[in-house]
Amino acid sequence: MHTALRPLPLCLLSLCVALSAPLAAQDGAPAAPAAAPAAATQKTLAVAKIKATPSLLANAAANQRRNSIDRMSQAFDGQLLAALQQTRKFTALARSDADALIEENAAAGRAFAFGDADLTLVVTIDDFQDVTQTATFAALGRTATRRVIRFSAVAKLYETRTNKLVETANFQEQTLDAEEELAHSSSTGGELSDALLLSLTRRMSEQIAQRVADVAYPARILAKTGRIVTLNRGDGTGIAAGQLWEVFALGDELIDPDTGVSLGREEVPVGRVRVQRVTPRTAHAEVVGEDLGIDRGAVARRVEN
Repeated sequence: MHTALRPLPLCLLSLCVALSAPLAAQDGAPAAPAAAPAAATQKTLAVAKIKATPSLLANAAANQRRNSIDRMSQAFDGQLLAALQQTRKFTALARSDADALIEENAAAGRAFAFGDADLTLVVTIDDFQDVTQTATFAALGRTATRRVIRFSAVAKLYETRTNKLVETANFQEQTLDAEEELAHSSSTGGELSDALLLSLTRRMSEQIAQRVADVAYPARILAKTGRIVTLNRGDGTGIAAGQLWEVFALGDELIDPDTGVSLGREEVPVGRVRVQRVTPRTAHAEVVGEDLGIDRGAVARRVEN
């Protein structure tokens, strides 16, 4: 007479399965470990100390403007680094801070060395004008004074490993300050005020940082829902509500038939979007007009007015 087998209680059955799992792994091939998420990477950008051209320094000294040039360069250094950090695209190496870093590491008993950089940014101030123009109105007994300040620089972006020039661009900022003074009074212009100096260098720094970011990492569409898209540009990158951006789908890689050098990928225009809202890290825009294939991953470039 055979005794009927009774099913194991659920708790014992679960324990048996748990204990048998390691044995099964030993008999068969070991289970593959879960794939780790890809590590986020940023290009490392070395920023050379900002300098003025020798001829500009000589001219500034002759016109008693050398102090303004020096203060401009020092302020420019800090503002440019801040603007580059705002893009959230680079790990910046400030070559202008080398002396301070060397001193600090020496005090801690460590040797100092800059890490390797993917790109090197060199900015040179090549023009600085600070002119005061005064007109006297004898009938009114007053004078009108206008101060014109012009400031320009050349930015060059190099591939550090090969010293290849990747991009070069000229940037210019100008400000007009008009005021009225009593007759016979004079204004020599003097030294730049701190507020004006910071305003000029901040605006130019933002232009340069945006240009470098666009060269290394063109703006892209992150997501699309209906006719609303999300761009990977946020506060501090020059994007603003109301701007019009053109969107390009990426095609095949283009090779120069003469040199064999890659010229990048073909860009096919597929539509335009207008920015509606900017957040700290992204921006939201709406498709304007016909949508010929705007999709995630497409490149976006601002349409200049």
